[in-house]
Amino acid sequence: MSAGSRGVLSAAIVLFVSILVSSASPQPAPRAPDAPLHITINAVPIEAFEPGNQGRVRFGPLEFRGGLELSSSYREFGGVSALRLFPDGEHFISLTDKGRWIRGRIAYQRGRPVAVEDVEMAPILGPDGRPLAGRGWYDAESIAMDGGTLYVGIERVNRIVRFDYGRQGLLARGQPIPLPAGIASLPNNKGLECLEFVPSPMPGAGTLIAISERGLDSAGNIRGFLIGGPTPGEFSVARHDDFDVSDCAILPDASLALLERRFTWTTGIAVRLRRIPLTAFAPGAVVDGDLILSADMGYQIDNLEGLSVNRTSRGDVMLTMVSDDNFSRLQRTILLQFTLIGE
Repeated sequence: MSAGSRGVLSAAIVLFVSILVSSASPQPAPRAPDAPLHITINAVPIEAFEPGNQGRVRFGPLEFRGGLELSSSYREFGGVSALRLFPDGEHFISLTDKGRWIRGRIAYQRGRPVAVEDVEMAPILGPDGRPLAGRGWYDAESIAMDGGTLYVGIERVNRIVRFDYGRQGLLARGQPIPLPAGIASLPNNKGLECLEFVPSPMPGAGTLIAISERGLDSAGNIRGFLIGGPTPGEFSVARHDDFDVSDCAILPDASLALLERRFTWTTGIAVRLRRIPLTAFAPGAVVDGDLILSADMGYQIDNLEGLSVNRTSRGDVMLTMVSDDNFSRLQRTILLQFTLIGE
């Protein structure tokens, strides 16, 4: 064997041994996720939805219950993009644009919200136990709830992640679920914005309804998807007056309340709510519905992106909305509550 050959062989042996030693060496264990952090939320009451008309409480079929302007010294608080209240109407789970959970309890006096207490925040974790934001899956925008299971829509990457929240709480690890191929083609900053799980015995029970913010079909309507359930497929939501979808929640009358938002530099923010029967949702359908709320800058609104529906202990149907301040000093995090009259 030549000297050159012996040199190559020696180098190969050294490399092989180093690989064996490396593989045999104990690897550092993955860092345990941070425990949820308790934070303090400051709440300033919003006494009237229409500041110029303090005595008005009725707005179409909705009656204003009260509201709060929320703030915190904790720098990660803000960017609230989705909300789900639990059946007691007090405890809630929410999330932020930057991939963090917020959970806590709304305190009431005489049926009006007065404070947000027992608040915790924690990173939303991926399958490997690391924060989702660390892999670029940070723009969490929507939540659906099926008992103890939560589904979270992530807009930038157009994925839906499932969490066993009932057993693991804020330390649950998200598992991506299979999605229709069409979701991958949504714009990465106008993608999944609304998620809702249809409970039994409502029409389409077992379906996960997913609607984009402004992923448009060939007719200029907003694309949506029926995932699982009896009739999976794609549908569209009729788009009017340049409004985009920001969230949705199912009402007890088996309809979907659709929260929409529009912003222009000349008129500012406007929001509205539409109600669409669940029976209208089917593959290939273009759904539309009645307007139940419309508000502009003359009302106490901001960038409303979260909507939740529940029944109170008195049997009232309560709608709770929350705004995303985009971590900007020019915007606010506000929580608004209404009763749907006649339900």
